[in-house]
Amino acid sequence: MTAEPTHLARLLRDTAATAILPNWHGIAASHKADGSFVTESDLAAQRYLSEALARDFPGIPLLGEEMTSAEQERMLQNADSALWVVDPLDGTSNYAAGFPAFSISLALIESGRPVLGAILDPVRDECFVAARGQGAWLNDQPIQPFAPSRSIRDCLAMVDLKRLPPELLRAVTRQTCFSSQRYLGSVALEWCWLAAGRFQLYLHGGQKLWDYAAGRLIADEAGAAAMHLIPDSLEPSPAITLEPRLAIAAANAELLDAWRACLKLDVAAS
Repeated sequence: MTAEPTHLARLLRDTAATAILPNWHGIAASHKADGSFVTESDLAAQRYLSEALARDFPGIPLLGEEMTSAEQERMLQNADSALWVVDPLDGTSNYAAGFPAFSISLALIESGRPVLGAILDPVRDECFVAARGQGAWLNDQPIQPFAPSRSIRDCLAMVDLKRLPPELLRAVTRQTCFSSQRYLGSVALEWCWLAAGRFQLYLHGGQKLWDYAAGRLIADEAGAAAMHLIPDSLEPSPAITLEPRLAIAAANAELLDAWRACLKLDVAAS
């Protein structure tokens, strides 16, 4: 069976209906070794997707957030051929607290880069999909970023303050070059909302592969401009790694240049 966006969207909706939405508002969260949250819904969703993908696409391994680091490293060795990357519940702390911003993210990686991505917002029943070189869609409708003007001062910024390197945190909190700042708490959805024109500037200090594999593909295919950087050095980074990456993006290349200038982030485009 050939992987197609519509098939992936159906799998994600089935996963949400079976493993995520029935337990929302009433499930306990616990801390993992890295300090992040996990619930039984995370684990159930990963099991459901793993079984469904193995059935429909036998022979393609899966790298999931809820695997051990050793398992993830072993799976990543297949990234040069074909590999599924899954975040079964992105925004677990939101989900456990009852805040309606969480998602399921699924990407297919071939030859070391994402080629297919699907992200479902179960609360709004919004499914964002993209195929490399073919564009991006929301519920079968094409999407693209939106900017109210060419000026960064008119732009809404989505910024995760918690994980930023100190120099960037100082730059963000001292600047008034953008209109206002928000933070959604689900990386996958944040990439999708940028792609769909719901804000114009993006900055996040620590994304894992399963956070951004599908989301950045969707944003790229919609027409956004984005970079991933190594947090300590702020140097451009290869996309496929298990190490956290800093993301900076904007609705278009002109706004990305202005956003980098605002933050005094002088790096070559990747």
